[in-house]
Amino acid sequence: MTDPITDMFNRIRNAQVVFHKTTDIPFSKLRYGIAEILKAEGLILDCKKRGKKPFQIIKLYLKYNEKVPAVSGFKRVSKPGQRIYKKADEISKVRSGYGLSIVSTTNGLLTDKEARKNKVGGELMVEVW
Repeated sequence: MTDPITDMFNRIRNAQVVFHKTTDIPFSKLRYGIAEILKAEGLILDCKKRGKKPFQIIKLYLKYNEKVPAVSGFKRVSKPGQRIYKKADEISKVRSGYGLSIVSTTNGLLTDKEARKNKVGGELMVEVW
């Protein structure tokens, strides 16, 4: 697997197409941080770390709004072959403010709104709407 973040969002999308309540993702600190942001923004219901090393997984509890998935789409911006870095004032809104970007900064993973507020830039990882 060359891109674990894209794999994570593909697993979420595939589970939501068939209306699964949960999906399992292999654990990493980065993926768990992204799942925590999705939970804080209300795009998933919950995320829990399960299992023992080296076989840990993240169990995501998916959210639906009247049979419509809460995560309707995503776009991977920074890829393993081409990293995209933005300054705080260059980070734009996603879908006129209806979506969010996840930015990897020196302060950890932040949403685009938090990164602009704290005036910190970083790697623009993924856009979710």
